[in-house]
Amino acid sequence: MNTFFSLYQNIGWSLTGLVLMAFLLAGTVKGVIGMGLPTVAMGLLGVAMLPTQAAALLLIPSTFTNLWQLAAGGHLRSSLKRLWPLLAMIAVGTGLGSYVLGMDGAHSMGRALGGALFIYALCGLFLPTLKVPPRAEPWLGPLCGLITGLITSATGVFVIPAVPYIQGLGLDRNQLVQALGLSFTVSSLALGAGLFWNGALGGAEMSASLLAVVPALIGMMLGQWLRQRISAVVFKRVFFIGMGLLGLHLLISG
Repeated sequence: MNTFFSLYQNIGWSLTGLVLMAFLLAGTVKGVIGMGLPTVAMGLLGVAMLPTQAAALLLIPSTFTNLWQLAAGGHLRSSLKRLWPLLAMIAVGTGLGSYVLGMDGAHSMGRALGGALFIYALCGLFLPTLKVPPRAEPWLGPLCGLITGLITSATGVFVIPAVPYIQGLGLDRNQLVQALGLSFTVSSLALGAGLFWNGALGGAEMSASLLAVVPALIGMMLGQWLRQRISAVVFKRVFFIGMGLLGLHLLISG
């Protein structure tokens, strides 16, 4: 049991409290808008710890909640058939980035994370929804997957540009939720493999990540309750503004 809690014992009570609150808030965001858990968790944790540590803590909660989201869609076969080039290149890009870039540059990763969050916020606030024509999917999907994988390996955030691409495919709500869950699941597993390759994922990190599932799930249930009571449009706007400010802070502070 001491081994199970060893990482939290090492980082202290205050940082442990931040981890729990970060995953509670991240789960709440995901419960309301169907995405955002890794983005919120990485952004908040990146302020107080190395991005590699934050990404290791993120691994199990992100994978677990994404599999939950993936199982709820009912369109797995059709989503796989349409998205496999994107998914394959996400794995390739993450693996390539992990090998070439590594994951041990604390300052560079912090600024890369801040830049990714800031760009993501600007896109969410100001850019219209991308419309992807069917004739562009054979080349645009793999390109977006490769870029997403490279950004994932550098920042631990796997929404750019995969999320805008998937949103631009014209999927209905259930298909979109499942497609996002599929993309996030592949990204989470690829990120985990990259962390393991770079020696940033051991038994202590896995145990701490497993414990982080609890606040993430509580947050998701809270978010699903809030979804019925608040405007999703207003919530998204507040979410993107918050991510933009957080990204700007990380860009400045490194």
